[in-house]
Amino acid sequence: MDYHSSSAEDVIKELGTDEKRGLTSERVSALQAQFGPNKLDEKKKKPLVLRFLEQFADVMIIILLIAAVISFVVTCIQVVNGEGEAIEFVEPALIVFIVVLNAVMGLVQESKAEAAIAALQEIAAATSKVMRDGKVVTLKSEELVPGDVVLLEAGDAVPADGRIIECASMKIEEAALTGESVPVNKLVGLLQLDGQKDVPLGDRKNMVYMGSTVVYGRGKAVITGTGMNTEMGKIASALAQAQDEETPLQLKLNQLSKILTVLVVGICIVIFTVGLLRSGISGDAILDTFMVAVSLAVAAIPEALSSIVTIVLSFGTRKMAN
Repeated sequence: MDYHSSSAEDVIKELGTDEKRGLTSERVSALQAQFGPNKLDEKKKKPLVLRFLEQFADVMIIILLIAAVISFVVTCIQVVNGEGEAIEFVEPALIVFIVVLNAVMGLVQESKAEAAIAALQEIAAATSKVMRDGKVVTLKSEELVPGDVVLLEAGDAVPADGRIIECASMKIEEAALTGESVPVNKLVGLLQLDGQKDVPLGDRKNMVYMGSTVVYGRGKAVITGTGMNTEMGKIASALAQAQDEETPLQLKLNQLSKILTVLVVGICIVIFTVGLLRSGISGDAILDTFMVAVSLAVAAIPEALSSIVTIVLSFGTRKMAN
């Protein structure tokens, strides 16, 4: 049913509600089981283990871990051959400790930023004045169902899509949905098609939509769509299907990581080659020169860069939330 092209009486009859009494509690329970809560679907959160592993998804961090493994293996060989001491295991252990510590710090700051945003969303949870069992009650907007009769007045956020059944000079700002910066004058009557097959969303003056705000007057509307069945839900669904793209900052950091990686690997190869040419090719010389090159790689890579960026951005997110 096209609610915007139907009369208010037909819409009320179609939704099985009452303009003066609203829905009954029994009817509401059945509709809530059918349509679910009136909120947009949230993106599934990644498991904690996966989020922790993502902290290591950086070329420089991977090179550091490889260097730590090589250092550990070489130290083991030296200890077995009696050429090294157990204290030399400190170097690879220290590398791994720093990398893991950076990952933990990044994960903690990300979690705090997400918690701040979640708390903000909980505080901002909208409420609506609704007719239930013949009484006006104030409920959380997520408890609304199709057929609910909501009362709107200046300053109220529209909780869901609905057909206007009563209007007194009501104006609604719909910029978030249609891009129209000027508040729209609303009405109760039928719309004139003027030869068109349908009326564009921005011209449906007898409808109210989730995401808009009443800026003047008052009115009453019967809810026709909730949650993902709203126009805002359609937009959210389209965004959920879109692929995530890296931000300009992420692109620049990835580019920096690749440049540093190429430079570090190139310098290590040069140092290793020059060292062999100067000391001659022998088992001990190869091992010693290789460890010098690995140590150079560890020293040259800014292992805390990715974690520092994550922490700084997380602090910024928390400040904005506050």
